[in-house]
Amino acid sequence: FILSPAMASFIFDAYKSSLCSAHPVRENIRSVPPSFAAGSGAFAAPVGLGSAVVSASRKTFAASVVENVSRSRVSPFFAPSAGEKVYDAMYYLKAALAGGICCSITHGGLTPVDVVKTRMQLDPAKYPSMIGGFGKIAGEEGAAALLTGLGPTAFGYFVQGWFKFGGVEFFKIQFANALGEEKAWDNRNNIYLASAAMAEVIADVFLCPLEATRIRLVSNPSYANGMMAAMGKMAAEEGVIGAFYSGFFPILCKQVPYTMAKFAVQGAAAEQIYKSMGTEPSKCSGSTNITVSLGSGVIAGVAAAIISHPADTLLSKINKAGAGGDGGMISRLYNIAAETGLVKLCTQGLGARCVMIGTLTAGQFAVFDSVMGAIGASKFHFHKPEGK
Repeated sequence: FILSPAMASFIFDAYKSSLCSAHPVRENIRSVPPSFAAGSGAFAAPVGLGSAVVSASRKTFAASVVENVSRSRVSPFFAPSAGEKVYDAMYYLKAALAGGICCSITHGGLTPVDVVKTRMQLDPAKYPSMIGGFGKIAGEEGAAALLTGLGPTAFGYFVQGWFKFGGVEFFKIQFANALGEEKAWDNRNNIYLASAAMAEVIADVFLCPLEATRIRLVSNPSYANGMMAAMGKMAAEEGVIGAFYSGFFPILCKQVPYTMAKFAVQGAAAEQIYKSMGTEPSKCSGSTNITVSLGSGVIAGVAAAIISHPADTLLSKINKAGAGGDGGMISRLYNIAAETGLVKLCTQGLGARCVMIGTLTAGQFAVFDSVMGAIGASKFHFHKPEGK
């Protein structure tokens, strides 16, 4: 991922603003609830012997936290939630949990489509179409073969979703706080892009080993019996780096543009949908917001699938044993690209992937919003300043 000059300038300006601004803009954020500062509620001393001593020590601790928070130049990350629009540690934890759940459910549920898509990329002569691929795999290997790699898929994408959605919310809010309401609104697309890129790089460090394991099991179902057995065998045969991180560069090339497009396009599409309805998220019911998330998610998913498909094909091929020769990662990638050709890199399995990613992305945003609402988190939205 290479930053454009405009994007680099935007990130630098945001970072400079976060250092220089003593009072970043917050949306209805109270630094610390009165109960926390006063030592009441969750911090109240127990009734009984020594309660005065305990109460005094807890008030002293609370007072020190209040003082540290008040001196901070950024949002009080560790302050307890004081209302529905406080963006603190608990909010980010809820966003990460919702992200892990939505990614695990959607990727796990689409494992059969992913199995067929991967086989089409690895052996297009045998699996020329998605419908035919389903029938051939089920007929030759049994219907259970369509669930090959379910374990590493569900677990790997829970971890990835945790860092991706949680990270996007964290970076997005930090940029908004640093820039202020007006600049944040004017640069909301850049904020989506930068936040998504940074969160995805972190998430891919954890996803890559599990994705390599999934692809090995899908390409060779008899390789090992389950995720842990496959990971142990791969590490013993190829070493940790060779087994699990040969595809790290391709996964970055696939996932970073994919995630940038996914969040930026979904944000823009949702904004246009609300605009056409003459309303905004805060004025709509939960079911309406989820419906908008589904519609904008489909648009974002198809766009993201097309943008990231060449790297997805390379990733599928490089994790197949022996693909690209015995050289280093760059040499193997070059050999695979030369053997496959640009057109096939961009089109092999693209239809199946558009169906999969369009459905998956729509489901992710709908499940994410549903879980966030269920656990009492009010999702952050950019707001158009008055008079603009």
